[in-house]
Amino acid sequence: MPARCAALGTAADYYLARGVTWVQDAWVEPSEVPVYLSALRAGALSVAINLAFRADPVHWRSQVPLFSGLRAEVTAAGSAAAGSAAAGSAAAGSAAGSAAGGPGVLTARTVKFFVDGVILGAGFAQQIARELDGDRPLRRYGLVRVAPGERPFAGLLIDGAPGWDADLQAIGTEGDFAFLAFPQGSGRVRVYGGYALEQRKRFSGDGGAGLFLDAFRMNSAPANEHLAAATPAGPLFSYFNNDSWTDEPFAPGVVLIGDAAGWNDPIIGLGLSITYRDVRIVSDILKSSGDWSPAAFAPYAQERAERMRRLRFSASLQAALDMEFSEAARERRRRYHEASAADPSLGMHSFAVMAGPENLPPDVFTPAHRARVLGQ
Repeated sequence: MPARCAALGTAADYYLARGVTWVQDAWVEPSEVPVYLSALRAGALSVAINLAFRADPVHWRSQVPLFSGLRAEVTAAGSAAAGSAAAGSAAAGSAAGSAAGGPGVLTARTVKFFVDGVILGAGFAQQIARELDGDRPLRRYGLVRVAPGERPFAGLLIDGAPGWDADLQAIGTEGDFAFLAFPQGSGRVRVYGGYALEQRKRFSGDGGAGLFLDAFRMNSAPANEHLAAATPAGPLFSYFNNDSWTDEPFAPGVVLIGDAAGWNDPIIGLGLSITYRDVRIVSDILKSSGDWSPAAFAPYAQERAERMRRLRFSASLQAALDMEFSEAARERRRRYHEASAADPSLGMHSFAVMAGPENLPPDVFTPAHRARVLGQ
């Protein structure tokens, strides 16, 4: 805990040196709130931080009391810290506070939803806002297009897997489960799994994380035993493998980037890469001219639309190969791996993930290429 609090202080100093005085930490888990409270009480926060809780779109009603209690605790701690800072500054005869509203400013007013508008409809965000804040409106920009998820996809951080090769990233499918494993160092591994839609409640309940890890035991991947025997180091989250996008990720005074503008199917895991590209393009537009009207961002919308179309194609094709579990799907995988060994061009779609979709010829992202890959 002290080390993590010190890291928050270092991050705050970094932000302040660059003129940043307000930060929103997205996807904060309830278990992480004590870290921020400890940093606040220790005086390690120098910028204003707003904590955004991640709401489960299926079980969010049971989370409302938890979120409300944590927000009250954060508010009370923030008020106490701000009072102490003001008293100390007054005693020293100096002005209290900073551009961030005073040192040690911590709030928790935001709730985010991973599949907002997909499972519970367009009124979901407003509904939970009313539960938390009475009639206080929740300002949001909706995604106009969401592709239906065809299978659940779950992720978990595990600890206590020192036997797993720290340099080994693994992807595989056996039976009715497909897995991905990415080592994080010091015996920690981030693991993911895909399974059939009709099994969407397979890992629900209190014992879900244990059942999820048990699914990693495979005859074809004996080293997975290290993963199955590890300990969960965070919550198990399961979500549908949706893609989403918007045709115009801008409006007067607003430009959407990252997940807010549309996310890719998590099977290819490009969330940060997409966001970094968005930031670069939007930053270049902002710096190139004083015209920040919606029309100025049309090139960004055009580039992003084609980029996300190609990534949707690649993800859909990869999911068809790795995340389907019928006998026909197993035979399709076998044929693909044999054929791609002789003709590597069959796997060109995967380079969109590693090298960027713009670096591949357009004909890779066509129905003809999909038919070649899947043997149709």
